[in-house]
Amino acid sequence: MKKVLKVFIIIITLIVLLLLYSRFIGTTGLTTKEYTIKDNNISDDFDGIKIVHFSDLHYKRIITKDRIDKLINEINLINPDIVIFTGDLIDQDSDITEDDISYLKETLSKINAKYGKYSVIGNHDYSIDIEVLRSIYKESNFNLLENSYDIIYGKNNNKLYIGGISTGAFSDTVLTKMNYNEECYKIIILHEPDYTDEIISLNPNLILGGHSHNGQVNIPYLKKYFVPTGSKKYYNEHYLVNNTNLYISSGIGVSRYNFRLFNHPSINFYRLNKD
Repeated sequence: MKKVLKVFIIIITLIVLLLLYSRFIGTTGLTTKEYTIKDNNISDDFDGIKIVHFSDLHYKRIITKDRIDKLINEINLINPDIVIFTGDLIDQDSDITEDDISYLKETLSKINAKYGKYSVIGNHDYSIDIEVLRSIYKESNFNLLENSYDIIYGKNNNKLYIGGISTGAFSDTVLTKMNYNEECYKIIILHEPDYTDEIISLNPNLILGGHSHNGQVNIPYLKKYFVPTGSKKYYNEHYLVNNTNLYISSGIGVSRYNFRLFNHPSINFYRLNKD
């Protein structure tokens, strides 16, 4: 009986320690995941371009102003050409004040990018007035792509396409609206990666998403049960879908539960090279 009790106490202790770790250590720090993407479709103008991709800030759930300041410093140290944010700036369970709005406008404007900064709307972002969200991005010099695209021109007039899909607004009409027939390297950004199978008809070269956090509880074979709807099929860091690279950010903040296990907050850093 004493042996059984001892084993029980050890198991309970390990569970408590794991919970404490995932709450107070697993949610902290910031990792930079670096990827090299080689593709013949990248023009000479954009050979070697640097892209920083971050996602799922979920501001005010556990993410503080101090942590955002450190995040932005880390992004700027990379000296990116393009910065991409794939949604959930705000957490739906947070009360956002005028002070928070002013802070986000001022602080996000400090992110530097040679060609531009781009964002899309995530599902949590609808918890605030959409016009307020638009004003945050506009006044911080982010180009909010709402089922639309932008064309970046290189020094020799070569083009780079960046399109953005809004959460909850996908349709065949969106596909028609975002279609671009000229030859160039195409990047599509979206919040929920399970839209990938629908947008693959646009022939993107690169898709960047968020939402899944790569599984906040990052245990092989189990993490798929902890990912939200919209990332049930695609939730890991990388997939190759019909020769299109799909990268999913593990995000900065947390949603639903305030834990991260074996999955620290991170940003993605891509180098695009002509193959």
